[in-house]
Amino acid sequence: MNSFLLALRSGFGFLSTIPVGITMEGLDEFFKRTYLHLVVGIVIGLLMGAVAYMLVYLLPMPIAAILIIAFVYYLTGLNHLDGIGDLGDGLTAHGSVEKKLKALKDMSLGIGGVVYASITVIAFYAVLISLHGEATMVYRNVADVAGIFFFAMLVSEISAMQSMLTIAAFGKPLHEGLGSILVNQTTIPKYLAGFTIGIIACIVSSFYFGLLIAGVLAFLVAILSSFVLLNISKRHFGGVNGDVIGASNEVGRLVSLIVIIIVIMYGGII
Repeated sequence: MNSFLLALRSGFGFLSTIPVGITMEGLDEFFKRTYLHLVVGIVIGLLMGAVAYMLVYLLPMPIAAILIIAFVYYLTGLNHLDGIGDLGDGLTAHGSVEKKLKALKDMSLGIGGVVYASITVIAFYAVLISLHGEATMVYRNVADVAGIFFFAMLVSEISAMQSMLTIAAFGKPLHEGLGSILVNQTTIPKYLAGFTIGIIACIVSSFYFGLLIAGVLAFLVAILSSFVLLNISKRHFGGVNGDVIGASNEVGRLVSLIVIIIVIMYGGII
């Protein structure tokens, strides 16, 4: 039990900026239980959802959207967004696989990385604004609209965590590092354990907020987006590293939010 609690605490230290303390021993225990990504994702998602609810309820949406984004990156750190930037540098580098790998691993940020990271943040803002617009067309009560944001932020964070596990479970490591440890430790049984935790949480939240299968669809499509990213990474680099895993978190979050918007738009059909 002590090792499990150490692993769980280290998971919060590794995946968020919550000051719980982190040690190599704790990381080792956490990587032995990679399915705990989903437990951490549920807790972080609840925090994001609570903050989003208050901001949407109290403030004009453009301001609320900016503050939601700021809180998400304050709570989770910028490591995953940095992964998007490094991935952008690698994908936009011309030439051989070796040249692309060099750009991927380069500590300095190039124009490709700047563009990819910028598009990610802009897309995040646009998705939040779109979610508000669609929600207000269906729900007249501001508390109900804010509740949709609670739901969306919770599901999107759960989906983002499972997206990372998808890359880790089915990817081939490019080099030694934390990314390769995660890949090597994420066996199919651990992946399925995380999947089970995540999809149950999405089912429960969907029914609680009266959105039928919205959470499940968002979760599954985010996983599909990770397989697309995995294929792109294999073609360009021959495998995956921590940057690709981190990038899948950002992509998974955005994709799941987009799916929720579509479900709300066509709620009478889906």
